[in-house]
Amino acid sequence: MKRGALTSFGLSVTLTAAVASHGSSRPFDEASATTAASCASLATLTLPYSRIVAAESFGVQGFSRTAVGGRTAGQPFRNSVTFCRVAVTVAPTADSDITVEVWLPTARWNGKFLAVGNGSWGGTINYPAMDAALKNGYAASSTDTGHTGESAAFAMGHPEKLLDYAFRSEHEMAVKAKTVIEAFYGTPPERSYFEGCSTGGRQALMAASRFPDDFDGIIAGAAANPKTHLDAWRISMAQAMFTEPVTAIPASKFPMIHGAVLDACDADDGLKDGLIEDPSRCRFDPRSIQCTDSDAATCLTPPQVAVARQLLSPLRDSATGTDVFPGLAPGSELGWAEGLARVGPWLENAWDQYRYVVFQDPKWHWRAFTLQRDLPLAVKAAHGALTAIDPDLSAFARRGGKLLMYHGWGDPAIPPGASVDFHARAALATTAPATNARWLRLFMVPGMGHCRGGEGPNTFDMVTPLDAWVDTGVSPQRIVAAHSSGGTIDRTRPLCAYPQVARYNGTGSIDDAANFTCRMP
Repeated sequence: MKRGALTSFGLSVTLTAAVASHGSSRPFDEASATTAASCASLATLTLPYSRIVAAESFGVQGFSRTAVGGRTAGQPFRNSVTFCRVAVTVAPTADSDITVEVWLPTARWNGKFLAVGNGSWGGTINYPAMDAALKNGYAASSTDTGHTGESAAFAMGHPEKLLDYAFRSEHEMAVKAKTVIEAFYGTPPERSYFEGCSTGGRQALMAASRFPDDFDGIIAGAAANPKTHLDAWRISMAQAMFTEPVTAIPASKFPMIHGAVLDACDADDGLKDGLIEDPSRCRFDPRSIQCTDSDAATCLTPPQVAVARQLLSPLRDSATGTDVFPGLAPGSELGWAEGLARVGPWLENAWDQYRYVVFQDPKWHWRAFTLQRDLPLAVKAAHGALTAIDPDLSAFARRGGKLLMYHGWGDPAIPPGASVDFHARAALATTAPATNARWLRLFMVPGMGHCRGGEGPNTFDMVTPLDAWVDTGVSPQRIVAAHSSGGTIDRTRPLCAYPQVARYNGTGSIDDAANFTCRMP
């Protein structure tokens, strides 16, 4: 099956290029358009504390992100599906300025709605993800989260804008989009879904927690939760790496460390294939590659061994002995260059929270961070908006909601243990009715980086199994993922419902998912 994948900073959306059969229960085509509103007529639609700023139709390749200007960013983009674009500004508070866009396919609407999340600090409309949703028959929406640009400078002195970013803009998007959809098609969406990764994953969990009625099904990938603690971890790891020149591990050594990890743990799952199926069981010690003499490209100096151990261990509060955030998983080493070989995007993202939100001082430097002093300040300054999301999702489960989580084991930006931890806490804290006892699923992705990429199969469709789960009540147990080189698929593997893992059946190609079974480890 042909696949298309969207990637952007901190976000990945992967969808099949054909509409699933169960996603076309109420098709809408141009022949039935006479029973619905025209696109232009939506300009007069009245929405609470909102203003319609655009209601316009576009043919294939007719919409250009670069032509819109203003509150958009990123690479040039043109749409691939004929649609009606509705842009809305929403102001739930006097200091709010949220932009929401709703895209409505003018042919082959499947009767459903898919909202898509953001990456980093938001600040842009996620046009490529909306277009991918349209190609699958969904009406789609996205928000800029209430500001322009991918830094947190917007939050300094603007607590209401911080709340807009944290959760209010996504809720307003859901409510306004559903109204627009019903006005255009003459009927509300029969199903409403949300999909996001990284910041979008945090948005997804926040929606399930704070607004359980907004979506029937939610996909949360690599959730940045809790962001206060994640960013404390990111800064602490940067301090460990860059405190002195002798502590910095050169990027040129990351492949060497990765090779040593594979030597130690690749075969733990019974198959030596270049992937660690369950890194939580890997017992690699960086001291095993410590230099016995002088520094060399094939070993780590004692200070570098100490740093590598920190990276692969939970960040712990020395005063209380409690874990603040999980460490990186063994096997993630090839991705360390994204944020640990230099002052990269993940450190910048964390730095923004502390200088703009916590200290309200653009000149504050991450080297001044002290865990015991500054993390409590961050929790207080975030007004509960960026702190740990409540794992009690009983209200969401009671109304039949389904939560599908995923996380790459090779993620260098958000340690995958965070999703494993939330999954366990949500399962314990949530009281679900017997009719929706299986409301939660987690899929860990061996070898995948932050929402995308990596050595393992990293292209998959989460929307179709979520849709089938919501429609039939049968929870997904196995989702096939693919890895490609040069545009050609060279390996497929099943992703298994956690805590199950994929095990080779013993015959056939190890690059074919059909030859693997999901089993308990």
